[in-house]
Amino acid sequence: MHKALASLSSRDIERVLKKFGFLLNRQHGSHQQFVGFIKGTKRRVTVVAGHKEFPKEILRSMIRQSGLSEEEWLEAIR
Repeated sequence: MHKALASLSSRDIERVLKKFGFLLNRQHGSHQQFVGFIKGTKRRVTVVAGHKEFPKEILRSMIRQSGLSEEEWLEAIR
């Protein structure tokens, strides 16, 4: 995993998702669920609000949920 991805906060993740057309669908406590269409498929990404850095496993899970590649995420944060 690239260093830039490893240091993403929940706000950074929200910005990336919004760049790809995801919208906040609902929130339950600190868990936010974003919904969007990627390559014709409806995707849901759950993000825990208020985190400064996520463990690699959780970040990989959010990337996988989004249907985007790590490279697409890297381009979006630049």
